[in-house]
Amino acid sequence: MTHYSYDTLSGALNGLKQRGYTEDFNLKENCIICATKPLELKPEEFDIEEGHRFEGMSNPDDNSVVYAISSTYGVKGVLVDAYGAYAEAITPEMAQKLRA
Repeated sequence: MTHYSYDTLSGALNGLKQRGYTEDFNLKENCIICATKPLELKPEEFDIEEGHRFEGMSNPDDNSVVYAISSTYGVKGVLVDAYGAYAEAITPEMAQKLRA
């Protein structure tokens, strides 16, 4: 299994896009939604293939994680989210899926 490592958030997004994670997902309280398709994915409908964390050198607001996601519908994309004190409020099911 190949392990990918990225130095920057933009580098991760570019690398994942080149590897087929082409859609942008947005986090909602109990699901993720696709920005370009009418698709709403519950926790049981997607898998986290990779996660890459990035920490801002001097600003805690810059803490983020990018997830490489594949869905049961064959759609692959990325979700960028804050972590730590600034993480989104989500359901326990979503938290278990994303924070595991």
